[in-house]
Amino acid sequence: MNIAFLGGGNMATALIGGLVAKGADARSISVVEMSPAAREKLGSRFPVHVSTAPDAGVQRAEVIVLAVKPQDMRTALASISSNLEGKLIVSIAAGIRIAALSRWLGGHRRIVRCMPNTPALIGAGITGLYAPAEVGADDRGRAESILSAVGEVVWLGEEKLLDVVTAVSGSGPAYVFWFIEQLAAYAQSAGIARDDALRLAKHCVLGSAQLAISSSDVPEQLRRNVTSKRGTTEAALDVFEQEKLAERFRKALAAATRRGGELGDELAKD
Repeated sequence: MNIAFLGGGNMATALIGGLVAKGADARSISVVEMSPAAREKLGSRFPVHVSTAPDAGVQRAEVIVLAVKPQDMRTALASISSNLEGKLIVSIAAGIRIAALSRWLGGHRRIVRCMPNTPALIGAGITGLYAPAEVGADDRGRAESILSAVGEVVWLGEEKLLDVVTAVSGSGPAYVFWFIEQLAAYAQSAGIARDDALRLAKHCVLGSAQLAISSSDVPEQLRRNVTSKRGTTEAALDVFEQEKLAERFRKALAAATRRGGELGDELAKD
């Protein structure tokens, strides 16, 4: 499968690395990237074809991955909109809806929209994907094979649910990093050395996530397994309940979801 990337930033680099690691021929991959530094970085890591503008590599591609910044998308698409016959478009740009992409591509509808997250940079990401009904199973399989090179994938039945994915897993790493910060800050304030506090916090989160993935128990049961009656965990969870942290967290996620919709409206403007 010949693939062309519009944009050669961190996420594109992660995807290329994942594809190559899974056996893809780097010589079948083309990248259009304006930044000299990004082009040099890509060229030094992979024997991919790199250019500053769409060329023969884009023309022969069966799949074009849109990996430019959302605010640059419309300009970037103007350079390829006249030569899309037989091509699948896979967008990893946050916020830009399929209707806008299709409009900017002259009505092209063979589009899959994806929302990956930053753990993809180490091959541990998860991506939400959506495609309109006219995108067939083969195209869905191609999109899935690209995004699954850097982690897990989840298909969605409605495009608006990508705003929820953005709030939960797209922005989610920031919430986890914040939680690690709080665990480490408390440990340090209580007298544990900074490096040790960070190690305790990071490995607590890492191990807990690995246990949740490997266990057949749901997270609620895993939580109960750790919570002894009148014990230390119960004391902390009681404060969470008193402070209504679950309700506040849901409000935060709802705010992120709403903002995702607002950004979609803003980015769709001509």
